[in-house]
Amino acid sequence: MSLELRYHVTLDAALRQELTEVYAEVRAPLLHLPNYGIEAFAGRLDRHLADPGFGIVLGYEGGQPVGYAYGNTVGARDPYWQRLAEPLAEGGPTVPALAIKEIGVRPPWRGTGAARRIHDGLLAERTEETVMLMVNPLAGDGKVQRVYESWGYRRFNSQSATAASPELAAMVRPNRPA
Repeated sequence: MSLELRYHVTLDAALRQELTEVYAEVRAPLLHLPNYGIEAFAGRLDRHLADPGFGIVLGYEGGQPVGYAYGNTVGARDPYWQRLAEPLAEGGPTVPALAIKEIGVRPPWRGTGAARRIHDGLLAERTEETVMLMVNPLAGDGKVQRVYESWGYRRFNSQSATAASPELAAMVRPNRPA
């Protein structure tokens, strides 16, 4: 597979539409749920675009978008930390950190290594020492969390469930593992 990675720090209308179409295909089985619908995604994307240090990698094969990963820089006073269920323990993640907000790969490219390459492409563009993400530990009967563990992430906390979202596992790893 020849995957072309393109890094962006802003999204014009055409790129945003392309991302939304990929998102819709990636999350198709969940779009009926309030937290996963297109309008909810658009609202989150607007917030993430406005947050410090936004960056996104889109992966393409033959000019066709296959997936994406994006995140933001979070500092010590970022609201990201307030969503955690437990206070951070001494020696917790270093800040500033990269908080990956979304990773998605269209179904035909799942299991091909595309997600890992897109993820790694995003991290290669970043200077933060620490990378974090949140995952539903029940997604894919735990398979998604196990994939992240195989990429070097470890669970360090959780995010309390809301009416629109299940409890999420907060995971962390160094940006450039030894």
